[in-house]
Amino acid sequence: MAIPWKALAVMALALATAQAQQSTLDLFKAAAKGGKVALQQLRTRAEQGDSEAQRLLGALYAEGNGVPKDSPLAVQWFRKAAQQGNSDAQASLGFHYENGDGVPKDSAQAAQWYRKAAEQGDPGAQFNLGNLYADGEGVPKDMAAAVDWYSKSAERFSAMGQFNLAALPQLRVGLILENGDGVPKDPARAAESYRKAAEQGNAEAQQRLGWMYSFGNGVPKDEALAIQWLRKAGDQGNASAQFELGLMYDGGLQRNSTTGKFEVATPKDAAQAAQWYRKAAEQGFSAAQTNLASMYYFGKGVPKDVTQAAEWYRKAADQGDETGQNNLGSMYLEGEGVPKDFVVAYMWFNLAAAHGVDGAKRNRDIVEAQMTPDQIAEAQRLSREWKPTR
Repeated sequence: MAIPWKALAVMALALATAQAQQSTLDLFKAAAKGGKVALQQLRTRAEQGDSEAQRLLGALYAEGNGVPKDSPLAVQWFRKAAQQGNSDAQASLGFHYENGDGVPKDSAQAAQWYRKAAEQGDPGAQFNLGNLYADGEGVPKDMAAAVDWYSKSAERFSAMGQFNLAALPQLRVGLILENGDGVPKDPARAAESYRKAAEQGNAEAQQRLGWMYSFGNGVPKDEALAIQWLRKAGDQGNASAQFELGLMYDGGLQRNSTTGKFEVATPKDAAQAAQWYRKAAEQGFSAAQTNLASMYYFGKGVPKDVTQAAEWYRKAADQGDETGQNNLGSMYLEGEGVPKDFVVAYMWFNLAAAHGVDGAKRNRDIVEAQMTPDQIAEAQRLSREWKPTR
């Protein structure tokens, strides 16, 4: 059966349009590699009002590919394309306003252009607009709106098959809902959002999901699943997960019915606990440094070594970890792993006491009773002048 001539005309127009779009992209690729003829042809198309050519020419100048980097000129071309409704150009223009690149920094303008792109379904613009709402930049702070745009971004990235990119907005949704940051807490929805991101390999989402399983927050309590997800994150180098694995192998956490504080329960695998504490400690995680120091002090999971204990307590104390400060003070008081030094002991006790550490004030009073007035004055001076290393 013959195809009507009108249908043929429509098909021919569609084919020509597709070829022109492909040709514009080919010109961009050639120009990015330094092709002078391609650059001129791309520029001609842009000057003739082709919005995609305008956007791609802006991209060349934004990155300095095939042309000298020129952010103001990039912004000019992005603006021309954005004003014609090109969503990619609108998102790029928003990015330049947000970062003050080629234009004065203007969060309100950034929000305006991100919104135009976001409303056309651009997932990157949706994510960035969510960030602006979360931070209250360019728009009033509105965590519900942030969750809405993050959710739209994740859904759009997922629909495009870009699941790894969907993981970051899913993580942000989880963090907001878990903490009740400007919205009602919703741990079940937070856990589900974490799960989606975790399944794409996002280490922070894996860590948060594992932690929720360890306490039964938003999901049934399940220690095996907690360890499974924490290990996935820990194996990727997530220091929080490594520390939490250390806690779980060190006996997990239980709530003290008197103080209401979480405390480490009976050890389950001290060697594994020390191994995970060490991984986090070597990344500078101060609580892990303190716990590893205690493992060395008591010989749990590692050979007893008070010198190593003092070294790890110092690393934590230097970062401002108050438990590490109090424990290091005790080592200077007794001369364990370090030379006995009442002045330094007083300084560490004093710093820990300022953070309300149980026993730190009592320890400071004990050492003060053995010091001269000059030593006390020196210790107080050291306390005033101390600053954390982090």
